[in-house]
Amino acid sequence: MTTTPPPAKPAADQPQATAPLTMHGQYIKDFSFENPRAPQSLIEQTQPQLTLNVQVTNRQFDAKTFEVAITIEASAQTPEKEPLFMLELVYAGTVSLGELPQEAYGPLLFIETPRLLFPFARAVVANATREAGFPPLNIAPVDFVALYRQQLEANGGRMPGVADGPVGHA
Repeated sequence: MTTTPPPAKPAADQPQATAPLTMHGQYIKDFSFENPRAPQSLIEQTQPQLTLNVQVTNRQFDAKTFEVAITIEASAQTPEKEPLFMLELVYAGTVSLGELPQEAYGPLLFIETPRLLFPFARAVVANATREAGFPPLNIAPVDFVALYRQQLEANGGRMPGVADGPVGHA
């Protein structure tokens, strides 16, 4: 009979590894839905023209704590350009980053955190459009890698929302 030894416990003087990303909470920060032509818009059965815009931003609280927000703007109009609905959602979460090099912040804040938040923001959008009397707007998955690259290009290679030097007041 063979037995395996129990896993070794880290020594008290060894540093504990911290998670690269810790989500503290997520929430609806801002939400607006307008249905300006109701009930007429619900009676007419026309194929709407949809417009969708997704953006990711962050705000730094201290050296390792951030708020990451996904802004989703969606609107639908008739072929005659009459509005059916307008939706704006800012869905956010607060996260802390572990002991990581500065260059790892961008991918964690603009790719990984939005990937965690997106399914919940998508559900809010689908539920809101359904509750307003329209078919649920199920947003296709977003390529946050491409979105991050676009933001880097627009900012000249600098990551938006993250201080380059020490954080705080002088």
